[in-house]
Amino acid sequence: MEIPKTVNMFCKWCGKHTPHTVETVKKHQKRELSLGQRRFERKMKGYGSFPKPMPQGKKPTQRQDLRYRCTVCGKLTTRKKTYRVKKFEIKEKQ
Repeated sequence: MEIPKTVNMFCKWCGKHTPHTVETVKKHQKRELSLGQRRFERKMKGYGSFPKPMPQGKKPTQRQDLRYRCTVCGKLTTRKKTYRVKKFEIKEKQ
């Protein structure tokens, strides 16, 4: 999927439509486990056979987290809709 490098959208801090540059956020490794993951590990540590089927791994496509930075005021905004794509690139308009 190709997305343009600059998008004209509404900035709630400026109060008008301004050009925004598009950035992606890299996923970082979580340091602490969530409650469900801690509970799952505690359960898997048990007696012998597995109480649950083993998790198979990652999904084939990851969600892209896009951030839009206003070129006037420099504030970052996000949109609720994310894209689940295998190939993703930010292209300059021609």
